[in-house]
Amino acid sequence: MVKVHSKALDKTIEVSRVIDHISGVQPGPCLIFTGGIHGNEPSGVFALYKVAREIRENNLPLKGDFYALSGNLWALERGERFHRQDLNRLWTKEHIKALALNGSSPENEDIAQLAALNDILQKILHKKDGPFYFMDLHTTSSDTVPFLTVNDSLLNRWFTEQYPVPKILGIEEYLDGPLLSYLNELGYVAFGFEGGQHDDMASIENHVAFIYLSLVFSGILSKEVIDFDHYYRQLAKLSMDKCDIYEIFYRYGIKQGENFTMQPSYMNFQLVRKGEKLAESNGQPVKAPYTSRIFMPLYQPKGNDGFFTIRRIKPFFLRLSAVLRKWRFDRILPLLPGVRWASGQKETLIVDRRVARLFTKQFLHLLGYRNKRLDENHLIVKNREAASRYDEYRNEVWHKNLR
Repeated sequence: MVKVHSKALDKTIEVSRVIDHISGVQPGPCLIFTGGIHGNEPSGVFALYKVAREIRENNLPLKGDFYALSGNLWALERGERFHRQDLNRLWTKEHIKALALNGSSPENEDIAQLAALNDILQKILHKKDGPFYFMDLHTTSSDTVPFLTVNDSLLNRWFTEQYPVPKILGIEEYLDGPLLSYLNELGYVAFGFEGGQHDDMASIENHVAFIYLSLVFSGILSKEVIDFDHYYRQLAKLSMDKCDIYEIFYRYGIKQGENFTMQPSYMNFQLVRKGEKLAESNGQPVKAPYTSRIFMPLYQPKGNDGFFTIRRIKPFFLRLSAVLRKWRFDRILPLLPGVRWASGQKETLIVDRRVARLFTKQFLHLLGYRNKRLDENHLIVKNREAASRYDEYRNEVWHKNLR
């Protein structure tokens, strides 16, 4: 058990890795929430603690399983983002494999937290039948309306259509090792919810609303036994352009040793003009590369993502991408010059951009591919849909209703 403090509530609670696990009287899906992957973001932990207590005190009837997990216990106890390494950048295949090789000798506290949390997740996946839903609860250092971060698979898109908040696609192209990308690559519905600013009371309230909506949308809890409309309005009233979907198309990465400072008072989703001064780097101005909306400007000492910029995706392109992915249009790509499969599994392509000049990021996004630069002339692009466990979610109510 560790003590976790909320500045917003001026309150301290004690939690363990498993904040709570509640099994329903009837079989159903399995929801796994994580809070506090970053130790300076206790809002999700407090919200999970509150909802779990309310479910038990009010004897709410669940169908399936509700898991509430703490992320980085070491960092949560100290109110720090992480010890040596960001826990939400460690979920790579290489790190997971290394856990088994290194045994019980983690090189720092963050690796130890990775091992402990991964052990719990693997036990849940082996013990329960699913379908599984993973939700990671976060807050931001800047003021923001609530929003979802969604790896762009169709399953993720379809499920998150139910929430009255903006959705942000594409963050996995700019970050290595987030927990949600690891879970998505295993084929599960997995996405993040950002409830507000780190130390704002409203962030806890927004997280509580999100948790209850998630229980209803997944079919674990009936909307009739809670004040569903209250929680839905709680998020809808705060969210600008609540039906809009955006994509990230630029990231300012902070280099090691760089002295980076954001200009004060920028808010998430704020419109910025090309050439507008957004920050300073080593005393030199950092200007907006495009007219766009700023996303997650950095106002905390730890972290190497200075800011992102986002743009709205037109509904036509979202519909087109869904059609092209269902038709598996990508199967014809290796027939074109400059494109080949990276392996026999046919989920990753290598694109020679000197030959395949039409293969822009936007075109590959339509087909469900995530881009990574291999070298100056080549892209390695991975199919987001290949691992999706469509059969496991096919009979879910939201899947039937939305498709």
